[in-house]
Amino acid sequence: VPPGPAAPTLPLLERQEERERLAGILGRGRSARLSGPAGSGRTALLDAVAADCADLAPDGVVRLSGHHRTPAELLHELFAAVRYAPDHRPGQDVLHERLREIGAVVFVDDLEFGGAALDDFLAAAPECAFLLAAGPDTPAPSPDAHVEDIHLAGLGRGAAIELLESAVGRTLSDDEANWAGDLWFESEGLPLRFVQAGALLCQRDRLRVTPAEFDAFGALEEAFGPTDPEAAAAAAAAAFDGLDDPDVELREIPLPSLGEGAAPAALLASRLSRSAQTALRFAVALGGEVPHQAHLPALVGDTHADAALGELRACGLLSPVGPRYRLAAGVLTQLLAQGYEPAHAAAERAHTVAQHYAWWAAHPSVTPERAAAESDALLAALSVLVAGHGSTPETEAEHRATAVLLARAAAPAFAAGLHWGAWERALRAGQEAARLTGEVAEEAYFHHELGVLALCAGHLERARAELEAS
Repeated sequence: VPPGPAAPTLPLLERQEERERLAGILGRGRSARLSGPAGSGRTALLDAVAADCADLAPDGVVRLSGHHRTPAELLHELFAAVRYAPDHRPGQDVLHERLREIGAVVFVDDLEFGGAALDDFLAAAPECAFLLAAGPDTPAPSPDAHVEDIHLAGLGRGAAIELLESAVGRTLSDDEANWAGDLWFESEGLPLRFVQAGALLCQRDRLRVTPAEFDAFGALEEAFGPTDPEAAAAAAAAAFDGLDDPDVELREIPLPSLGEGAAPAALLASRLSRSAQTALRFAVALGGEVPHQAHLPALVGDTHADAALGELRACGLLSPVGPRYRLAAGVLTQLLAQGYEPAHAAAERAHTVAQHYAWWAAHPSVTPERAAAESDALLAALSVLVAGHGSTPETEAEHRATAVLLARAAAPAFAAGLHWGAWERALRAGQEAARLTGEVAEEAYFHHELGVLALCAGHLERARAELEAS
């Protein structure tokens, strides 16, 4: 759980039937696929079913993230999660032999493949029961796959308003209830929208408190000097006992419009702390990927910036992706539509991230496992710099030179961390950046390393082609 404001504990509403059905399917040793629109609560339901199945299989429950993962990568991660084999990545034949011995209930969130690839993935671990969560754009299983497909719809109006009240922590006023009813119709009852709507109402409650109420005679200002407005507002919010506090005069702050409730990212972002806003801008620059909280103080320039992740999560702007976070569904699109981060500023932020990661990944104290865990954000920075989005002619060469340095630093760490998918993507991005900048020696290095990777994977013809190119 990231530091910062604690997100409210929310109930799982109108999902009991699906929860019992999924637990029953897995209990019979069969597999299921949970589909639904982004923001429908697939991950929350997976968490609940995983708790129900904790003692179901001899090898327990295994949680995997399918975000940017191929079937082969997921199979290796399944093996690593169940079998203790440090620094060992088995070949394909040995891997499939070991997987046939595993009996576990496997939960894969954010699955990105279907069809024949999914059939082969399931067949590789025949003693496992799988629950796969996928978005509406993910290919469906093949007709011959023995996978039950369960669709997750939005909440009913009553459940949506109950969820909103849980997020706010109080009963809604009549005006707020009417606004929530209109939002339910507009959003088709998606739970994420009501988590974000709860954050909007919480922000509105804090804005209605007048900071001067807590220092009516100016004693604090006289003793300690002019009060910082943000600090005063924070102190007022901390001392606020709720809308029914008789000692506080409330200002009139209008409810968000229906459009702001249906697409709340820009309004939520405008009311965040400075550190959280800066962290959000970095996530926008990286296409939705969020650096680990340990990197935020260095990137943001604030020693307490690691708390920004908790603030963003409490507002419903982040969604979990395995052990990490990324921007929640629709947030990036909404912010870009509002011009939240100009293209040139986003390019500079991506360059800042790349410079930081190039130093960090090459540092001797950073283990390969830590580098591999940060691969999504690191590769996102690489792709932005190589593509040149938002770069000016004056900065384009510098940005791509930094991409070469980052790829040189990260690729060996990914290789040692046995994250070969990230290893290949880093090498190909570095090779393209070196080609665009005309650094022939660097381009030869990346071709050589791609040849080594192909040799490790047993692709001899590809290895020969890459080594000859080098």
